[in-house]
Amino acid sequence: MASFLFLPPALAQKESPGVTPDSIKIGSCSALTGPSSFLGSQMVEGAKAYFNLVNAQGGVNGRKLTLETEDDEYDPDKAAPCWDTLQKAGVFAAAFFVGTPTGVKYIPLAEANHTPLVGLFTGAEALIDPVHHNIFNIRASYFDETRELIDGLWKQLGMRKIAVLYQNDAFGTTVLEGVKRALAGYHSVPVALGTFERNTIAVDQGLKKVRAANPEAVIIVGPYTPVNVILRQAHDAGWHPRFLTVSFVGTEGLLRIGRQAAEGLVITQVVPPYDRTDLPTVKLYREALEKRAGNTAPSFVSLEGFVDAMVLADALHDAGRDLTREKFISALENIHQKDIGLGRDLALGFSPTNHQGLHSVYVTVIKGGQPTVVIDWKHL
Repeated sequence: MASFLFLPPALAQKESPGVTPDSIKIGSCSALTGPSSFLGSQMVEGAKAYFNLVNAQGGVNGRKLTLETEDDEYDPDKAAPCWDTLQKAGVFAAAFFVGTPTGVKYIPLAEANHTPLVGLFTGAEALIDPVHHNIFNIRASYFDETRELIDGLWKQLGMRKIAVLYQNDAFGTTVLEGVKRALAGYHSVPVALGTFERNTIAVDQGLKKVRAANPEAVIIVGPYTPVNVILRQAHDAGWHPRFLTVSFVGTEGLLRIGRQAAEGLVITQVVPPYDRTDLPTVKLYREALEKRAGNTAPSFVSLEGFVDAMVLADALHDAGRDLTREKFISALENIHQKDIGLGRDLALGFSPTNHQGLHSVYVTVIKGGQPTVVIDWKHL
């Protein structure tokens, strides 16, 4: 009887590419250049900070973790070439990707290549429903985030006229769908919709269309560069509805280029604030950043990359020394209500029928140029 512990060399290579006796290679395609580069660079920064901690302690089951980083510029047309580069590099698994329009391109590629893809900086439903055997997303979904926003506006502030100004792609339409679903629970719909194109700041027409409806609140859906332009133009025109957005904006990237314009903006986050050093994982993250580069500022995005790397490394450990992709996937699917050091209400859970690990959302508001957790919406 053949033993699965002693695979023929060709089969072993197929089951465990990127695995050597002393290393495991993980690959990443993300936005490292272009107008959304802060998001990709921060995801990678957080991941590397955790990998460094693991490697300093001897790695995972005696193997060091290495990260092959490639740039897709947050451009779906560059997703396939970026993926091909990772495959040629011989990665065991992929992780730390950024964006919905690129993310949906990677789903069939990961499935076709039988490559696990773990941890994407997007809350798109397409990644988690239906469940894809090789795709695992850790963060809360955009439906989770938009539900928090609409509930706060409707229940706490009594606002009924809510508009959406969104990026005209898979990201924008996914968040829009979340808003519509949340409003449907109150038998309502957006009072106006406006759009702008990805990787541009041509927001004028969309902003004009939304403003014409005189909404009380506007949910902006985009990364930090166009969101900053929208806020600046609105404020310069003397228009001040309640502006809100979701985590993909990249809070610190926005504050870096438009701190004043962002004042009062409500932003949902999917990890706890990085000043919560009473939480073990946040404390470890801050210590890891300090060791990696003493002048590296924390961010919600790099904390998410750190958490994703931690989940990935834990599953690699549980998969054992005789590592294969299927054992790794099985290890992920056997994570049930696991305390990952982010608070009692933030337990991680996967299963064969659920590949979304977390659902918790934190609502923040920019006050004094800093993100502050919202305790009471009426005191925004």
